Amino acid sequence: MSLHHWQSRFENWMNQHWQHGDQAHDVAHLRRVWQTAQQIMQGTDATPLVVLAACYFHDVVNLPKDHPERHLASSQAAAATRRILLESFPDFPHALHDDIAHAVQAHSFSAGIVPRTLEAKIVQDADRLESLGAIGLARVFYTSGALGRSLFDSNDPLGKARPLDDKLWTLDHFQIKMLRLPETMQTETGKKLAQHNADFVVDFMAKLCAELQGDLIGKDASVLRDFTSDKTKY
Repeated sequence: MSLHHWQSRFENWMNQHWQHGDQAHDVAHLRRVWQTAQQIMQGTDATPLVVLAACYFHDVVNLPKDHPERHLASSQAAAATRRILLESFPDFPHALHDDIAHAVQAHSFSAGIVPRTLEAKIVQDADRLESLGAIGLARVFYTSGALGRSLFDSNDPLGKARPLDDKLWTLDHFQIKMLRLPETMQTETGKKLAQHNADFVVDFMAKLCAELQGDLIGKDASVLRDFTSDKTKY
């Protein structure tokens, strides 16, 4: 069966059975992760069907960002993926289940699991790239709004004179996590794409800080990029 066939079946299953209220993690998110994974996978020896299935089931258990067991979500998703494949897709190759489950388990940032296979590295990079760039910005503010967090500390938006805390200030999340994603990338293609998107995030932060200082056209925004040397290694 073709990849397109399995993709259609996976999407149909998700549309019928995947119920949750997090619109930052919807079927469109799964589809984008798969699209990115295909770019990373080009020219490699990765097994496409493993990557496809892991992309579509990596968030099948999706706990809120502030849930105390958030770090366990990917392990729960891996177990759920095994069960779903056995029960709902009995004709799916059983020999691929272990590699798919590992890729699902290892994708999570909070779980801190090192990917052992090429497929797991590709899925992890593809999912993390979704957290950078324009879509990443939109998702961060959507999620923080749902959690009732403030946008930024107007008096010290970059946290130069205070500890960073993304549970209080959404903008702090950019330095705590987003701008550190490039250094976690597992593939060369992932590293290049992440660096490009991280540059975009820094430009956005610089423009925001310029506006907070009354500079609406951002003519002095470039000088604010220096903050990265202190708090990030991107």
